[in-house]
Amino acid sequence: MKHIAIIGSGFSSLSAACYLAQAGHGVSVFEKNNRLGGRAAQFKKEGFTFDMGPSWYWMPDIFEKFFADFNKKPSDYYQLDKLSPAYKIFFKEGELTIGDRLEKIIGAFEEIEEGSGVKLKKFIEEAQDHYKIAIDKIVLRPGLSPLELVTPETVTRVDRFFKTISKRVRRDFKNPKLVSTLEFPVLFLGAKPSQTPSFYSFMNFADFGLGTWHPKGGMHEIVKAMISLAKELGVVFHTDAAVEKITTSGKIATGVMVNGKAHKADIVLSGADYHHSETLLEAPNRQYSERYWDKKTFAPSSLLFYVGFKNKIKGVEHHNLFFDSDFETHAEEIYDQPVWPSDPLFYANFPSKTDHSMAPEGSETGFFLIPLAPDLEDTETLRETYFKKIITRLEAKIGQSISQDIIFKESFCVNDFKSVYNSYKGNAYGMANTLLQTAFLRPKLKSSKLSNLYFTGQLTVPGPGVPPALISGKLVATLINKK
Repeated sequence: MKHIAIIGSGFSSLSAACYLAQAGHGVSVFEKNNRLGGRAAQFKKEGFTFDMGPSWYWMPDIFEKFFADFNKKPSDYYQLDKLSPAYKIFFKEGELTIGDRLEKIIGAFEEIEEGSGVKLKKFIEEAQDHYKIAIDKIVLRPGLSPLELVTPETVTRVDRFFKTISKRVRRDFKNPKLVSTLEFPVLFLGAKPSQTPSFYSFMNFADFGLGTWHPKGGMHEIVKAMISLAKELGVVFHTDAAVEKITTSGKIATGVMVNGKAHKADIVLSGADYHHSETLLEAPNRQYSERYWDKKTFAPSSLLFYVGFKNKIKGVEHHNLFFDSDFETHAEEIYDQPVWPSDPLFYANFPSKTDHSMAPEGSETGFFLIPLAPDLEDTETLRETYFKKIITRLEAKIGQSISQDIIFKESFCVNDFKSVYNSYKGNAYGMANTLLQTAFLRPKLKSSKLSNLYFTGQLTVPGPGVPPALISGKLVATLINKK
């Protein structure tokens, strides 16, 4: 048995902790904040419950596989409901409701663009093929070698790694509404559709094929489930435990320094921000330079609002996308010429539409997200300006005045991502999954400088998102268990 110190308590850390404890190791998790769960935190106020970070439950099969590895099921811990409809998209003119079954979505596409229903069916069949390869063949590999991408399945589909999702979508679909709808899921990967390999259309299968789900009580219920499982397995958690330094001797990590106290460990694993984790080391033990990080394409940051409304809001669903401004312009303002967006797309989440436990009776819980370039200036004045922008647009779309119904609002932005999560440049989703930042081209799970130092999370493999974080934890635990 080895003693393993884990830095951070996000999904990847919790996943790794469970697998490592299951293998018989003594596992201690050190979390700088006063609550566990990393970015999947929960905020409660005046009877309202908010997921502060992830709010989409996609790829239910990944969660099932995780719990099955411990002879458990998600239903042992939380109630999971499939949303119907899955979500709603607001355009400059008109709306598109995404149903809970592919047949419904095909019908909705056909109404907008004649002949698109047949094309969508074929596109999703291809996306399902990609999903099987991605989940069964690629994402379960630790990103150690380019040969991991070479399988009988990928060799015959190699062109799909070099063509972009944008080109693939636009080949078959002409209506801008349908194009935006099909390009939307890859935004979860943190890159422009024009820079994301078409192979990543597997996200479209996750969307239209597997559906959108909701754990009753919110996404933090998954965190609570994983903590409960970890404790059953013997994991010890420490909160208000900021790791100040990874201690070393020669080419070996000897433990972590927490609040001025040394904690010895045979292995150190960081699920905290990768860049920040390396700053906990002396310079000679860091693998990547500041120049390396600065040149990488990072996924967006976000301006988030948590709002309690005293009345119900009409005309919206649980998940809502506001694509009533120019998609390309906003993308350029995130990735090409980073500035505060002139007319941003945004996401609005009203979980109390389907889960009445998340708001007082007759009220509405509202969570809003505006994607932003990382490292922008972040002031209260800017936050307030953008809140007014999106509320004004929301009111115009639904034909209801809701500003006077606001009981309270809290915000979270670039400065908070830096201070609360030690996030590099205040990014929200990690490093983008572009062609040159995929698989073995991402920062490594195992340090090349210290023999017993490992990393996990959204800056390493497989990449951004909750299901990939669960997989990342399993991958790094497998590497450690082989040691």
